[in-house]
Amino acid sequence: MATDAELESWMGLALAEARAALSTQDVPIGAVVLDASGHVIGTGRNRREADGDPTAHAEVLAIRAAAWALGTWRLDNCTLVITLEPCAMCAGAIVLARIPRVVFGAWDEKAGASGSVFDVLRERRLNHWVEVTSGIRQQECAGLLRDFFQAQRSTEPY
Repeated sequence: MATDAELESWMGLALAEARAALSTQDVPIGAVVLDASGHVIGTGRNRREADGDPTAHAEVLAIRAAAWALGTWRLDNCTLVITLEPCAMCAGAIVLARIPRVVFGAWDEKAGASGSVFDVLRERRLNHWVEVTSGIRQQECAGLLRDFFQAQRSTEPY
């Protein structure tokens, strides 16, 4: 298992991706996939607004990049690090990609599927289960989202 320092460093990479999503007015969520040696093999940030694609979530894009880099859809020795708890769609993609470890920062109390609303990643009726570590740089991850949505509310016409 990774050390606390490694987890915080990896989350820093995901946070950098999240901040980059702000340039396209996308919700600032970022993700990185690391191989068994801790090397980044895939990155993603939300691009739903930029691409007009409802499936362009940070996790999905990072998983696609990692699969391409490895030349296989099985990411069975990888770790996915995300700034926000995955939604049901992303949790399903994580299970299907056979990712064994997920690390996330902030909880998503409205749509989370990794322990808050649902727990797809540890659903025993599925054929793959995921080790989940939560709360890494939680305040920083949550603050980025909170600031984004506060700015959105202040600029929306009434």
